[in-house]
Amino acid sequence: MRHWSDTRTAALLVASLAVLSFAQDRTTEQGEAQITDPNQECAPYFYAPSSNAINSFPPIWTVATLLASDTAGQAKWNSISASIPTDIQPKGQPNGSTIGVTYDTVNDPDCWWTIRQCTTPKRSGIPSDIASIPEPKTMGYAFDDGPNCSHNAFYDFLASQNQKATMFYIGSNVMDWPLEAQRAVADGHEIGAHTWSHRYMTALSSQDAFAELWYTMQAIKLVTGVTPTSWRPPFGDVDDRIRAIAAGLGLETIIWKYDSNDWRNGVNGITPADVDADYGYFISNSTSGTFNTVGGIMLTHELNNYTMSEAIKFYPQLQSAFSHIVPIGVALNKTQPYVETNYSLPSFSQYVGGTTATNGSSSSGGSSSSGSGTSTASSSTASSSSGGSGSSGSSKSNGAAIAVAGVTPVLVAGAALLIASLAL
Repeated sequence: MRHWSDTRTAALLVASLAVLSFAQDRTTEQGEAQITDPNQECAPYFYAPSSNAINSFPPIWTVATLLASDTAGQAKWNSISASIPTDIQPKGQPNGSTIGVTYDTVNDPDCWWTIRQCTTPKRSGIPSDIASIPEPKTMGYAFDDGPNCSHNAFYDFLASQNQKATMFYIGSNVMDWPLEAQRAVADGHEIGAHTWSHRYMTALSSQDAFAELWYTMQAIKLVTGVTPTSWRPPFGDVDDRIRAIAAGLGLETIIWKYDSNDWRNGVNGITPADVDADYGYFISNSTSGTFNTVGGIMLTHELNNYTMSEAIKFYPQLQSAFSHIVPIGVALNKTQPYVETNYSLPSFSQYVGGTTATNGSSSSGGSSSSGSGTSTASSSTASSSSGGSGSSGSSKSNGAAIAVAGVTPVLVAGAALLIASLAL
C-alpha cells in the first residue's frame, strides 16, 4: 500500500518537474525560438551583448542623437555631411504632424514621398528608391517593425513553407529583443534597417536622421553580426535630404506601391475587413496581369499578432497569384545583402530553382542551426530581461537585477523541490 509520504514525494517530484519545464531558455537563439506562448515570448530577458552595450546607444524609443563619445559615428557623420543638401529643411514634427508646413506640393522640389509618392530624386547623385522589382509575376516579400517578441509562430510558419523574406528591423526593438533578431539570420531571412525610433524622418535634423540609421545599423551588427545595406523609411517618409544621408551610409531605400494597411487596423475606423480588402486588391492586380512585366511590393508588418496572422492567412492566395514570392534582395539579385561578406543570399534564379539559402543561413529555415552572423553573439551567456518594446533605454540597465530576481530563482526553486522530493 502506498504511504502518504510516497504520495507527497510523487507530488513534489511532479511539481518540481513542472516548474523546471516552465522555465524557458532565453540565452540562445535556438532556445528562444522554441518558445511559442506569447506571454512567455514577451517576458523581458537579459542578453549580455546588448545590455552591456546599452550606454553606447541613445535611449531606446527616443529620437536618436549622435553621441559625443561615439568616435566612429562622429567620424562617419563628418565624412558624409558635405554631401547632404543643406537647402532642404526639416518638415513637420516627428509624430507626423505637418501643421504649419509650407511646401510646393505641385512641383515637389524635394521629391517628398509623403506628398507625391516620388521615388526618383530631384537632386543629382542620389539613387532612386526601389518601389517595385524587376522580376515579372514576382512579389518582393517584406515585413516592417520587427523583431516582434511574439513572432515565433509566424517565423515557424515561414520555415514550414521554406519561405524567406526581408525583415526591416527597428533598432530599439533589436536592443529589446536581440535573440528574436538573431532568428532572422538563423532562418535565412534578409535584414534591413527601419530606423532607431520609428519617427517621420523628414521632420528630423540631418544629424538626428543620420543617428536614427547609424545606431540601427550598429545594433543589428552587435546582435546578429551583420550590417544591413538596405532600409525602409517609417511611413514611407523620405525626401532627397534623407535619401542622401541613407546613401552616405551605404543604404538602399526600399519603398512600396501597395499597402495592406494591416498596421492601421483599429485606427481611424479601419477594420479587419478593410485590411482583407487591401490584400485582395494587391492579389487581384496580380491575377489581372498588372505584374506581368514588373513585380510588386506590398507593405506588411511584423507589428503584432494580428498583422502576422494576416500574413499567414493570405499566404496561400499570394502563392496562387504570383509565380514567385522572394525577399527583396533576392528579387534584385543582390547576393551580398550586408557589409560583411561571410553571408550571402541566393540569386533570383537560384532561389526560384529551389536554393532558398546560401552560406551563412539555414537552408531548412528552421531554428536548429544559426547563421554565421549569429554565432558570435549567441555564444555569449545571458540570464533574463532587457525590457519590452515600450520600455525606455534606461530600464535595460536593470537587466542584471531582473536576472537575479527572475528566471534564476525559478530554476533554483525547481531544483530545491526536486532535491527535497528525492530526500523524502
